[in-house]
Amino acid sequence: MNDVARGHLRQSTYESIKAMIVTGQLSPGKRITELELVEQLQVSRTPVREALNRLERDGLVVERPRTGFAVVQFDETMLRNVFDIRAELDAYATTLAIARITFDEVELLRGLVADCERLAQTDPSPRARLEEMQIGMEIHRAIARFSANAMLAEMLNGLLDKCQVYVWMELTQLNDWKAARDDHHMIVEAIAARDVDTACRESRRHIRQSRDGILDLMLRQRDLRDLYLSRSEELQARPGLAV
Repeated sequence: MNDVARGHLRQSTYESIKAMIVTGQLSPGKRITELELVEQLQVSRTPVREALNRLERDGLVVERPRTGFAVVQFDETMLRNVFDIRAELDAYATTLAIARITFDEVELLRGLVADCERLAQTDPSPRARLEEMQIGMEIHRAIARFSANAMLAEMLNGLLDKCQVYVWMELTQLNDWKAARDDHHMIVEAIAARDVDTACRESRRHIRQSRDGILDLMLRQRDLRDLYLSRSEELQARPGLAV
């Protein structure tokens, strides 16, 4: 296998495992091993090991001594912090980008928005929804790149990687796809108009609204889980109902 083929295999393995985490196939807190992924992806251990190390740097998995890796499990405080930091950095990147953005860069952003609309209208499959979410994330990554601040772009990329799991949960369970497309359209058009105030305001609102939707969903899931556990304990405590 030549270097190009090895590089493609490493990247495809990384993207495959990352997609499994983002879409919940590998749920938060789940233990994962190299051997399980080797068998599932039908690749050798080397690209799997490299992918897991890379995902650990991304903050999506953590290594556990003698037991392999586990998918990171964010609590509500960490989730709030990640999204709040992202909202401010995203607005700062937007401000910097507007000061220097070119016509071609604006058209690239508009093209990404159009790609999301096209997918929504032509392909109802889960794979297309995953692609739409990734394109939506790419809009934010592109704005960060156009800021011409490499350190800022790197920081935002790391935060976006951490957010993907929860954005997917929000989009699929709250069905906020159209709202996300509309938000991206408003942000990009404000950037095109060099309207810093509107672009930053809409960017912050978009991210904070996503944060609030995910937090609300997490709280409802926790309440339902607690209710189920309390009912189970109540039933088990009744005479004649113990299993």
